[in-house]
Amino acid sequence: MARLEAAAEAYVDNSTTFDSFGLDPRILQAINELGYEHPTLVQAKAIPLALQEKRDVIAKASTGTGKTAAYCIPILQSILSNNNRTPGIQAVILVPTRELSVQVDKFLDSLTSFCSKKVKCLNLSNSVSEQIHLAQLSELPEIVISTPTKLLQLLKKSSKVNLSQLKYFVIDEVDLIFSYGYDDDLKELTELYLNLQNKIQVFLMSATMNEDVEQLKALYCKAPAVLKLNDDAIKSSNLVQYYCKTGELEKFLLSYVIFKLNLIKGKTLIFVNNIDRGYRLKLFLEQFGIKSCLLNNELPLSSRMHTVDQFNKNVYRLLIATDESSVGEEREEDFLEEANETETNADEKVAEKKSTENNTEKTEENEDGEEEIEEEEKINSKSSKQRDSGFSRGVDFKNVACVLNFDLPTTAKSYVHRVGRTARAGKSGMALSFVVEKRLWNKHIASNLKSAKRDEKILARIMTAQGRIGSKLEPYHFNESQVEGFRYRMEDAFRAVTATAIRNARIKEIKQEIMVNEKLQRHFEENPQDLLSLRHDKELHPNRVQPHLKRVPDYLLPKGARSHPTVGFVPFKNTNPNKHEKRGPRGGVRKRVNPLKKFKR
Repeated sequence: MARLEAAAEAYVDNSTTFDSFGLDPRILQAINELGYEHPTLVQAKAIPLALQEKRDVIAKASTGTGKTAAYCIPILQSILSNNNRTPGIQAVILVPTRELSVQVDKFLDSLTSFCSKKVKCLNLSNSVSEQIHLAQLSELPEIVISTPTKLLQLLKKSSKVNLSQLKYFVIDEVDLIFSYGYDDDLKELTELYLNLQNKIQVFLMSATMNEDVEQLKALYCKAPAVLKLNDDAIKSSNLVQYYCKTGELEKFLLSYVIFKLNLIKGKTLIFVNNIDRGYRLKLFLEQFGIKSCLLNNELPLSSRMHTVDQFNKNVYRLLIATDESSVGEEREEDFLEEANETETNADEKVAEKKSTENNTEKTEENEDGEEEIEEEEKINSKSSKQRDSGFSRGVDFKNVACVLNFDLPTTAKSYVHRVGRTARAGKSGMALSFVVEKRLWNKHIASNLKSAKRDEKILARIMTAQGRIGSKLEPYHFNESQVEGFRYRMEDAFRAVTATAIRNARIKEIKQEIMVNEKLQRHFEENPQDLLSLRHDKELHPNRVQPHLKRVPDYLLPKGARSHPTVGFVPFKNTNPNKHEKRGPRGGVRKRVNPLKKFKR
């Protein structure tokens, strides 16, 4: 308990209050409505630097440390305090994904709840036509939130809209902006529409400090204040990390046992590496009556954000997230650097082997490295539409007790972003990762995942990276004798989840979302009994449904978990002579009749 309190104090500055910043009463009232008592460490440092010293701010801190409020509060305060400002766009906030733009817009909406007539915010990531967005931009909102690509497209199509009155420029999740391939759009946006000669206050927010941040720092900032929240030690003290080496099919077996027997208490966020894997896992769990919801990038943004909101409100216990962007998150230099480190460690371990064996191993590793680079180039060639709708680490998940890496991420950096969803703001959490051993890879074609071939290499990189911050991953071993009893039920359920069932489930969910749209919201508000159709964890039945799998028979459970005592000896012979006697119409026992005595000629 003392450790958790110490961690919470490291995130929150209890010695400072928001009143000490000299904020507008309307902002203070909104902050009180949000339930904030003290600023976080990032906010306590960034807000005075931005308001009083008017300095550019670069902040390095993980998700959940209050970075959004660290730049929103000073921007809003500066706009409200300037009564003589010229009408025009005062602030631009660039984010890597549509989900994060909705989240920032929602926070600003709460922050401006008492001054909405003075400050207007516009989110350009909403699913509306360009004509509507251009009309909204022509009204000159004070704050604009967008992805770089979307903002650039709209500015090119309208000569009436410009950024000549821009005073504040924010790039949130800088490292993801570059990872998602926005660097060209950002460069063009800067050259054509940003006048850096004007006094523009810049905020750069990132979870990591890398060359991309340094590049933008040199381009946009003048004598910036660099804030680095050293929360690695805080996270490592609250986050318990495990890995379990297993086969591809055994992943489904362990997931069935974990969730059916409620071995994890609280909400669980499950990561898979593609959409089909997410649907396969969801349909598999449905066979056993285990409900879950899936974040599918094919569905509308409003539907995805509604799913996240309901998960945060504890409506769902299991959320499956497709993290396809993790494959291309690190650039080629990062891949080569990590590959070289892995090769060095491998060479130290096998130094006593023959030189011919070493040469063979290096050749294999180089071939793997080339495959990694080729795979990454394919991912980086995604269209801007796919990038905008991709799942991002910036989305706020609340009170996640466990992160389950059903599919291990393809980079060590992606692992850090995934497990960062739990053990946030001083709370404890657990991360469990399934690792496919190379000798077991491709043994079961139906459950095979191509990227799982490199799981053991990625695990070595993850353990090296975690060791640098004083954290470590512990092996987790299941009792095979107890788990093995569930195998035949698992295999029976897995066979029912075919490729056709997955395709039909995807089509069915899209059709359901078409029916559940914003035009029907009023109907559901007037008819609360129909709200069940809005749930995202409805069953997407595969072709073959087996109701008996939803119940776990007592003989599979440990003796201490059985619902009734062990049944004693059951004899084969019936000891009750009247058990099978036929009853008459009045309940009495019928007399035995000899048919030969009543036989008539």
